[in-house]
Amino acid sequence: MATWITGTVVENKRWHDSLFSLRVKTEPFEFTAGQFVRLGLPGPEKRIQRAYSLVNSPGTEILDFMVTTVPEGELSPRLDQLKPGDTVEVSQPPSGFFILSEIPDGRSLWLIGTGTGIGPYFSMLGTEEPWERYQNIYLIHGVRSQADLIYPELIHQWQDRYPNRFTYQPVVTREPVVGALQARIPALIRSGELERATGGTLDTDAQIMLCGNPQMITDAKAELSAKGLEINLRRRPGNVTVEQYWK
Repeated sequence: MATWITGTVVENKRWHDSLFSLRVKTEPFEFTAGQFVRLGLPGPEKRIQRAYSLVNSPGTEILDFMVTTVPEGELSPRLDQLKPGDTVEVSQPPSGFFILSEIPDGRSLWLIGTGTGIGPYFSMLGTEEPWERYQNIYLIHGVRSQADLIYPELIHQWQDRYPNRFTYQPVVTREPVVGALQARIPALIRSGELERATGGTLDTDAQIMLCGNPQMITDAKAELSAKGLEINLRRRPGNVTVEQYWK
């Protein structure tokens, strides 16, 4: 049975009209990087709630959530209006198995996400585990426009700290952006362009995590399967781990 604690908004960081980061302070609680909680607000009959991944890493004081405003949604437009000092409910305990302890070892780790599906990866990269277990880490972010490429300060931090081990590759589909690829991620996997751009190899020494748009996940799984990379399951370890981020 889930319980709820009350958090206080400390910042509503606006990235663009429909994307923001909600930063919330609560009493301390433990979680594993990659897990999620539910945010809730009172409704006319019951609490309105939705799952959001924790972008912040364990041990940090402020919780961080990436939120896309859905105009017809029940919750996101209300979260959009929150300002410092307002309160929001946070579910306990944290949930989810899209975590690094569920991922086999390998030479490289590919963190592939679209939109806000990149959130869990920021939480993971802020811990020591991925850097201790994998020689090379590739962060691939697929978005529609350049304005969706967020948290640049974190990305620059890892680029500076691990210049020969960390590669960030933006993918922007609806406008040309310097340094970004411009095609759907599954197509980039199929053509080999993603590997050429990053200098990495999608082979059996790689572990690939997929999170975000369900069609991207379906199509990317098919392209990776064609390369001999199968889904990672507890009963049958593989190379591809999926989070069905959109419900």
